[in-house]
Amino acid sequence: MNNSHDLSRLAEMETEDASPEREAATKRSTWVSVVVNIGLTISQVVAGIWSGSQGLIADGVHSLSDLIADFVVLLAIQHSQKEADADHPYGHQRYENAASLVLGGLLLAVGIGMIWSAAHKLQTPESIPTVHIAALWVALAALAAKEILFRFMLAVAERVRSSMLVANAWHARSDAASSLVVAIGIGGNLLGFSLLDPIAALIVGFMVSRMGWSFTWDALHDLTDRAATEEQIAGISSDILATPGVLGLHELKTRKTGDMILADVHLEIDGQLTVAEGHAIARQAKLNVMSRHSVLYLMTHVDPVVPDGAV
Repeated sequence: MNNSHDLSRLAEMETEDASPEREAATKRSTWVSVVVNIGLTISQVVAGIWSGSQGLIADGVHSLSDLIADFVVLLAIQHSQKEADADHPYGHQRYENAASLVLGGLLLAVGIGMIWSAAHKLQTPESIPTVHIAALWVALAALAAKEILFRFMLAVAERVRSSMLVANAWHARSDAASSLVVAIGIGGNLLGFSLLDPIAALIVGFMVSRMGWSFTWDALHDLTDRAATEEQIAGISSDILATPGVLGLHELKTRKTGDMILADVHLEIDGQLTVAEGHAIARQAKLNVMSRHSVLYLMTHVDPVVPDGAV
């Protein structure tokens, strides 16, 4: 299962969790990540410097970026749960999109820095030392810790339905993958292939950069009113048309705000009904959609039509 599939599947799930429970679960999992990443950053950087492993130092810097990302997530949680106000009548959910954008930019910057450092090292192979075996044990321990952290955070993210937390969980998985590459590079260095350690750092840099670009691009689209998925739009249309009194619809438009959707639609309703009756039908259609989909608000416009067979 990859991160884009997880984000897609998450977006299609109905949002029924109470905000306080969602916020509390997200905060708990993020603070667990903070504690783990503090320990990993210190142990990896110190062990990398002591053992002479550039790959382990790069992995430690990656863990540091995770730590910074955790605090960005905590900040976003605090702001995104605020009630709607005069300046933000639709709420503050887009703080989550902004946080994902920052996470992606952070990953991209860290990845490019790793690539530059590793490439410089490869240009001067005579300066590459043989690392100490302790670096290998630290890399393997970091691999295990990051994989466990990823599975824990992803489980919480799917339970509370938070794409921002999914992004942070996959940030942890990118660290696990990078630790695996680093462990292989350190092992190769210990066997006499000294170039493998900076090569491992280079691969980690490309992995981190690719993931950073992916999150940045997705968040940027969401912040510029990207529409919901085709599956979500089809589900919304189906529930609108299933509402008694709705004869048809057109101009259904959607846009993302955090993990929620804002939508507008024109409803085709029997023009012979009273204004009050037409309003009641439109209101029921709105309630049906908002109760069954992750739709924050559905704006409806009634278009009167003459039913087939009407005189």
